[in-house]
Amino acid sequence: MLSIDAAAHSSRWRRRHPVDKAVLGLGLTLLAVVLPPWPGAALVLVAALAVLLGPARVPAGRLWRAYRVPLGFCVTGAVTLLVRVGGPDLVGLAPDGAVQAGELLLRSSAASLGVLVFAFTTPMSDLLPRLVRAGVPAAVVDVAVVTYRMAFLLLDAVRQVRQAQAARLGHTTRAAAWRSLGGLGATAFVRAFDRAGRLQSGLAGRGYDGTLRVLVPPTRVSGGFVGGSLALLVAIAVLGTALEGPLS
Repeated sequence: MLSIDAAAHSSRWRRRHPVDKAVLGLGLTLLAVVLPPWPGAALVLVAALAVLLGPARVPAGRLWRAYRVPLGFCVTGAVTLLVRVGGPDLVGLAPDGAVQAGELLLRSSAASLGVLVFAFTTPMSDLLPRLVRAGVPAAVVDVAVVTYRMAFLLLDAVRQVRQAQAARLGHTTRAAAWRSLGGLGATAFVRAFDRAGRLQSGLAGRGYDGTLRVLVPPTRVSGGFVGGSLALLVAIAVLGTALEGPLS
């Protein structure tokens, strides 16, 4: 199981309705996009961190391991704004590159944290079955459920094969590592088809009629939680707009 998925299953907000957490997490993401980078996106970033480390009680180490991947993409995208291509010098520093890079980094990193607020508190197994009630076609949800399940099975198979290769000194040299990588890809491909065949046989034996029926724990949307989330979002929007200024 992925670290972020394990954190979502053990979250103290696990039993809350996904709508509650979507209002807060996706609302923060939306504010990071529409508000001025400074101080709007900065306020969103601080608020998202406070929610994750405070009420949601996400361990700081686990949050950093999940956040550093999107943060790396944010930094990579921001660095490109520092360079200007063209003109007499062909390549040089952009006149306002530092400001634009800082604004982009603030927006993207704050938006990523907003998404993580939802991801760290809402398991996919709680979200996907409810999408049918929201109007998403059942066939699309079924494909998503199966893909989600198969992803974990394949990751587990890859981990087992890598451990077996390492125990047989399959990574001692560069040539051996490349051979092991090829064997890993071939084994994962074969196991994927085997898993798919077994899944199809299992579904057929259980009378599969085109719809996967999943029991969903009964939960209700909390008016207090949604109201508090909206109040926080409005406060950030008002404060970010009132203090709008250039990033310098």
